[in-house]
Formats: sequence, structure tokens, C-alpha cells
Amino acid sequence: MIQGVSLFANVGIAETYIKNHNIHIAVANELLPPRAAFHQEMHKSCEMIQGDITQEEVFKSICTQAKEKRCDFLIATPPCQGMSLAGKMQEDDPRNSLIKYVIALAKELQPSNILIENVPKVLNTYLVHKKEKLKITDFIKNELEPLGYIINPVVVDAAEYGTPQSRKRAIYLISKLHKWELPPKQEKITVREAIEHLPSLESGESSPIPFHKAKAHNERHISFLKHTPTGKTALHNKVHYPKKEDGTRIKGYDTTYKRIEWDKPAPTITMANGSVSSQNNVHPGRLKKDGTYSDARVLTLKEIFILTGLPDDWEPPEWASEQMIREVIGEGVPPRLIDTLLSTMPRAS
Repeated sequence: MIQGVSLFANVGIAETYIKNHNIHIAVANELLPPRAAFHQEMHKSCEMIQGDITQEEVFKSICTQAKEKRCDFLIATPPCQGMSLAGKMQEDDPRNSLIKYVIALAKELQPSNILIENVPKVLNTYLVHKKEKLKITDFIKNELEPLGYIINPVVVDAAEYGTPQSRKRAIYLISKLHKWELPPKQEKITVREAIEHLPSLESGESSPIPFHKAKAHNERHISFLKHTPTGKTALHNKVHYPKKEDGTRIKGYDTTYKRIEWDKPAPTITMANGSVSSQNNVHPGRLKKDGTYSDARVLTLKEIFILTGLPDDWEPPEWASEQMIREVIGEGVPPRLIDTLLSTMPRAS
């Protein structure tokens, strides 16, 4: 079994299927205590080091534990909020420089394989290193290529790798053994194929299926969502459109107050997946005999679990609130994407 280390681990969603590849995450680091506790419950055999990796004591602890456990695999998913396009970036945004700690650990451990995940904008984002402004990709190459690493930066869509959700990510596939190639793309899975079997629910209703419980919404939201067809936004309704309490028409982007489509992969599930007024969060709905549409609500937790690619028996800690679960999944890496990428990870002969 290959021992591994996970940085910026969140609650460990990315690690869900990692054991399928003879990898055990032995050490993990997460900044936020509730998420670290969540991770510890989901991955009990992992040594969780909670704390700020930019603090010397925390970094040393991660390094010491990873060396003791002979970690030969590194996965890192640093926060992406600091990423911005060239010309608009803030050079002093500390989040742009968190990759430095990933590379520092890589240089200490020199594992055979490294996987770094982020938003596609990372490929055009800069950091400042030794008073020099560098693209993050160039920084990674400058630091690791002299050690014999082959770096393959790619942009992938999770929908093409076993996940019924469109989510584009930048991945650095890094190996000392040989070039880590992308696996073949897979046929896309639609929302219909993934969740149509689940029973219809209206606002506030429950089902016998664990986590398939509809969030309760206010009557104004329900009234206009009932008249919104699959794949459309309520903003375009001629009569039943979003209104404020005083009757004023609400304006917004076409991705807001919008039902997702049945016959495509789901749009990207964000941290705000519990809000009908955020991006593409409303259930597709089913046309009823009276001309309205069912399921005037956001997706249930169970539907989100499935569209994220989590296994049917995935169950978060009892103490975790619905809001927390929605947020960590919105920030998490679709685990089937990682699962598929690891299928082509170079191995020592």
C-alpha cells in the first residue's frame, strides 16, 4: 500500500475512492477545525494535523509525520479564491502563494507522484517568489523539474470522467517515473440517469431515503418556481416571475432562479447550492397535468451527493449541519474525477 499525504484536505471528499488504487492517505492537513473533525470521522486511520500550513510549527509537523510514514504520494487542493486572471490579480493575495507550501513539502518528501488540483485560472495566475513575478506553472516547473519530475498541466471537466456534473478543473499531474497521461474520456452521465429514480418532493417534504429531504422555501419562491419549466429561469416567466415583498420585479443573471436540465450533466454545484436565487440550483421538475412543474425547490443533499459522484453509502457525521455539508461539497473535488485520474498514475516497475 502506497502511503500518501493530503494538503488542504477539506473533509476528504477527494480521497473517497483513493484506496481503489492501493493508496492510503496517512497524513492530512486542514485549516478549519470543524472540517478537520469531519475529515477525521470519515478517514479514521489518517493522522489529521489541523492548523495553518503557513505556520512553521504546523508545516514541520506535517513534514515529520509524512516522512515517518514514508509517504510516496501527495495530493493537494489549495484554496482557489485568490486566483485571478493575469492583469487583474492581486500580487499580495496570500492564497496565491499557498502553492509554495505544497512545493516545499514535495521537495522535502520527493514522492513518486503528485496531484495538484485547482480552478482553470491557476494556469494564468501569478505569484511573487524571491521578488520575481512568476506564473504558478513556471514556479512549479522551476522548483520540481531539477529534481527529475515531469509536469503535465491539464484542464479537465469532471463530466468527462465519471461524474454527472460539469466542473472544469486544472490538474497538475506530476511524476518522477514517467509522464502522467490523462485517461480516456468517458461518456457523460445525465441528471436524469443519476437522480430521476428518487421520489419527487416539494418544499419541506421528506422521504424514507436518508438525506433525501427537501429544504423548505418561502411561498413567493415556490409560487414562481412552480411555473418555471425544466432548464429555464423564473426570471423569464411572463406572469409568475420573481418579485420582492412589495411586488417589485427582481432582476438577475439567467443562471439565477433556474431549474437544471434533465438530459445533461448538472451544472457546477457551488457552495451556495442551498439557495434558489443562486446559480443553477433548482431541481429540473416534472410537468404536471395542471401545467405547473413539480419539485419547486433546490436539490436535496442526497441528490447533491449523487451528482458529486459520492458512493450510495456516503454518510457525513451526525453533528454536521446541512449548511456545512452543502458548503464542503460545493468546495470539494468530485471524487470520481480523482479516481479516474489515478487509474493512469505511473507505477514503479
